[in-house]
Amino acid sequence: MATNGTGSGCGGVVGRGEIASVFWKEEGEGSGGAAADEEGVSTACLGGEKMGQDEGKNIGAVLHDIKDLRIDEVEMPKPGRGQVKINVQKVGICASDLHYYENGKIGDAEVKSPMIMGHESAGFVEEVGEGVEHLEKGDKVAIEPGVPCKNCELCINGKYNLCPRVKFAATPPVDGTMSKYTIHDGTFCHKLPDNMTLEEGAMLEPLSVAIQAVFQGNVRLGDRVLVSGTGPIGLLCMLVAKAAGATCVSITSHTQAKLDKAKKLGADYAVNITDMEPKEAAEASVAVFSDVAMGVDKRADVVLECSGSESGIRTGIYATKSGGNFVMVGLGKSDLTVPLLDAEQREINIRGVFRYKGAYQIAIRLVSSGKINLQPLITHHYKLEDATKAFEKLRDGDASITKIMVDCA
Repeated sequence: MATNGTGSGCGGVVGRGEIASVFWKEEGEGSGGAAADEEGVSTACLGGEKMGQDEGKNIGAVLHDIKDLRIDEVEMPKPGRGQVKINVQKVGICASDLHYYENGKIGDAEVKSPMIMGHESAGFVEEVGEGVEHLEKGDKVAIEPGVPCKNCELCINGKYNLCPRVKFAATPPVDGTMSKYTIHDGTFCHKLPDNMTLEEGAMLEPLSVAIQAVFQGNVRLGDRVLVSGTGPIGLLCMLVAKAAGATCVSITSHTQAKLDKAKKLGADYAVNITDMEPKEAAEASVAVFSDVAMGVDKRADVVLECSGSESGIRTGIYATKSGGNFVMVGLGKSDLTVPLLDAEQREINIRGVFRYKGAYQIAIRLVSSGKINLQPLITHHYKLEDATKAFEKLRDGDASITKIMVDCA
């Protein structure tokens, strides 16, 4: 990756280079965050935890190269028409963030110049641009990180998550939101009710993925649902499926500690499929449905495959009932060997999930009403100045980790 800009700490300002999107102006007004590093950079860069403090500094967690994450001073953003300046408070770390940190790219999306990390975020409105009427300074908002063109056929037909010109935070070359201040299209800043925390606001992003997955699976009242994988998305899919009316949810993993957590969160069954071949794992995963099945086919009505692994996908297809819905949620290899003939002959509907559309307001209602409790999923906390430690912690694969939250206040 190219590494223009300056080093870590509160030193020189990192330029945003050629990045020009609905997030940041072409003149180079970037976004950033607040913090210091453990080697003595002044904590004056932090500016406290309340909005509006130390507005002269903007600090962000900037990825310069593979495993080279620095706390840099970045340019202070100014909202244009339709945009909102946000004093970012909380940012969750996603698996895609970790992938960029470890590999510098995901598929064709490659980090070629310094990029601010993060896209699961919430904060306070600091300033509104011309034309923004639904928000005002001090409002607590969750940031929906993808901004579509709003004009193409897909956008007009309501499938804006598939917009080919979407600008998505922390997807090269667009900067992310792990920063003290950022700007964003006001349409995609969602006001949070008083009974929701900013951490819950940041968690709305992965929750929206789970909502999209359940929509794609057409989960209905009384359905038997199998969830493959016990990462954050898998656990959220389990919670959303139950909220949507599934009466029996089984979840699978190779890690017993994560299965134990899934049970505590409400999974009806948690099945350890370690060392099992796909067909054997499928049988074990759905055997628990035998007591609730109404017909001959005791397999799952809907399978939500969140691991992205080839074995998980093979298992999931075998575990889906004839005529049922198999949803690919997790991202894995581009080329896989899967039992398509089995899926074809049993008329299994295979559907994909790419981000979400129209899910944030639903997510807000689910959380604010108490239907879904996100707090148990937030397991680890780090200050922005310790962002590298947070990424390295996630790399360790500690089974106790569900979601790491970074405090940018």
